[in-house]
Amino acid sequence: MAALVITAALVTTAVPASAAPGGATLRRTEFGIPHVLASSYRTAGVGAGYAFAEDNLCLLAPQIVALDGEQSRWFGPAGGNLEDDLYHRWLKQNRVVERALAAPGGPSRDARELARGYAEGYNRYLSSVGVDNLPESVCRGAEWVRPITELDVWRRVLQISDMGGAEGVTGLIAAAQPPGTPAVASRTAPTGLPDVLGGGIGSNAVGLGADGTTGRTGMLLANPHFPWQCDRRFHQIHLTIPGELNVSGVSLPGLPGVAIGHTDRVAWSHTVSTAVTVTLHRLALTPGDPTRYVVDGQTRVLRNDPVTVTVRQDDGTLTTVTQSVWSTPDGPIVSIPGALPWDATQAFQLRSANATNLRTVDQWIGMAKARDVRQLRDVQARLLASPWVNTTAADVTGTAFYGDLQVVPHVTNEQEERCGLADFDGIPVLDGSRADCAWGSDADAPVPGLFGAGNLPTLFRRDVVSNMNDSPWLANPAAPLVSYPAIVGDTGTPRSYRTRMGLEMIAEGIADSGFTLAELQAMQLNNRNFTAERGLPSVLAWCRSGAPAPSAVATDGRTVDLTAACAALAGWNTRGDLEARGAALWRVFVLRLRTDPWTVPFDPADPVNTPRGFDATRPGVSTALADAVQAFAAASIPVDVRLADVQKYESIGVHGCDGREGCFNVITADVTRPDSGVQHGSSFIMATELTRSGPRTRTLLTYGQSANPTSPHHTDQIHVYNDKRWVTERFTEREIASDPHLTIRHLR
Repeated sequence: MAALVITAALVTTAVPASAAPGGATLRRTEFGIPHVLASSYRTAGVGAGYAFAEDNLCLLAPQIVALDGEQSRWFGPAGGNLEDDLYHRWLKQNRVVERALAAPGGPSRDARELARGYAEGYNRYLSSVGVDNLPESVCRGAEWVRPITELDVWRRVLQISDMGGAEGVTGLIAAAQPPGTPAVASRTAPTGLPDVLGGGIGSNAVGLGADGTTGRTGMLLANPHFPWQCDRRFHQIHLTIPGELNVSGVSLPGLPGVAIGHTDRVAWSHTVSTAVTVTLHRLALTPGDPTRYVVDGQTRVLRNDPVTVTVRQDDGTLTTVTQSVWSTPDGPIVSIPGALPWDATQAFQLRSANATNLRTVDQWIGMAKARDVRQLRDVQARLLASPWVNTTAADVTGTAFYGDLQVVPHVTNEQEERCGLADFDGIPVLDGSRADCAWGSDADAPVPGLFGAGNLPTLFRRDVVSNMNDSPWLANPAAPLVSYPAIVGDTGTPRSYRTRMGLEMIAEGIADSGFTLAELQAMQLNNRNFTAERGLPSVLAWCRSGAPAPSAVATDGRTVDLTAACAALAGWNTRGDLEARGAALWRVFVLRLRTDPWTVPFDPADPVNTPRGFDATRPGVSTALADAVQAFAAASIPVDVRLADVQKYESIGVHGCDGREGCFNVITADVTRPDSGVQHGSSFIMATELTRSGPRTRTLLTYGQSANPTSPHHTDQIHVYNDKRWVTERFTEREIASDPHLTIRHLR
């Protein structure tokens, strides 16, 4: 097929009724939000790829280097680069992505065209600007910046899909070498499986039906909590192919399509699921040969793939490192000395349910074409492409939907009981010496080894469904979900403070005549703090009991004067607002609390309201407050500091609070290290009302559309967020055309 020829021109005329002939029209409205009007999936991809590159090329370009397995060549081997390179070059040597693309049930023609167009759009921007003229210094003139291919896009799709699998443990794969063979590339003495989803990322999502809204229609609140830095920053996009597709929302760098968003009839969001997507398998090795293992008495040979990586040394010269990656047909061997050892008798193999999952793009297309939440559910049930997230949705008919229809290994409760040897960091360790301990499969699963949709939890409601990263159990407390495999999540256990805060606010809103769109927005940004609302009165009473000079003994045995701390907390209204004094101290106190402060224990019959009864006189509570005061003193920060002075993004104070405190509007930052900035939290926020006359949507991309510090859209939306205002989305052609900030670029 001949290459698509694209020319670019910037004009400010009225929005065209159709896409540029043979190409796409890229419109940008206020805050730089791109709206792509295209004639096909390929040209929609062109517009999306061009828009992303224009905003954030330097976010994706280093990931292309990583997917090539060349980080060590350009940036040196430190920081895990060599381990990552070994893994990605192993994937390339084994043509994992190419084989997944060609497999039965691989990506559709539309998905392939969208991905191909995305690469072409990215390359068009790179070609038009030139590497030497890129706006960001981090990659301007860099030899490692190159055009990308459709295959690169699919490699990126797999990288994100398997973020909770082998992608997150490349150091453990590199460390796995036969006894007596040193690992030339492995992180130093790993002691556990890392948080492969990246430092506690999570989300809130609320789907409201007709019985939960004042207008008797569907509403959705999307509130993913993703990193504010690096390659997992969201990028906002609106894609339109007249008569075929019209969807607005966000995606991650390098991924074509809209992952979280809405159409004119349906809106959806995702939250990180409790479902475990990987298992470990203990292999019984053949005596005298640690590279052979036994299954049901039959000897099998571990696969040995020598992988060579080019490495830049400290003096700038290049050398090569060769090390083997060992595997079985189900996945790589991993090793943690003393915990998951490879010795003379055993080795451990990791199996990931997302190891070849490229179905996500087709699922996004199918969800964007769904006319209601039941059709959306059917798309998800057919493809089961969600890699590590569940779904909350609502539609114009006033129906809300929750489903944990995602990739889940087929390990039944009975099988885990029969074959489970241990539980390592929450991951089942199964007996790899028995064939009947391998994953099973369901007839309705799209690929072998997975639970089908019939065994996964779903719920349709006319009032509300929600998820705040706890298990599916209380998606609606009035209709608990209980019939699902344990590997999906638990039931009858305490919910997180954030979940309880969310459920409380949702119940209050529904009881008060149902939600309006404005009330849903206000709930998101009210910065209520669950532990503070329940615990602060008791802490202040304890402070008063120690007057005139309350004090406590810290963990290190020192007596700490708490007079200033008690005064700061006494003046605080329990909210995580910008001007709050005491909010930062409360956070550090809660995160250092190592004792159970509740007088009424958890009751599975009343999970929303228990445990309760915060008692500050319990042993350990005052110790945590003393420890918090010491932490502030060590950082030379006053205990009554404004939250805005210690919780910052690009030197701008930010409101919100930590989910572990019980905050719904999550902003995670170490307030004793203000220069470290916001780590993750409310990133893309979307409140949508699906009316018969069209969607009414308000959004916030908190950190702005571009990661480029020189872009006018780098921090523009953080000020909107801080003012607790929202961006009114422009979805229709009339709304787009009427924006006074409108610019238009024809990509032919």
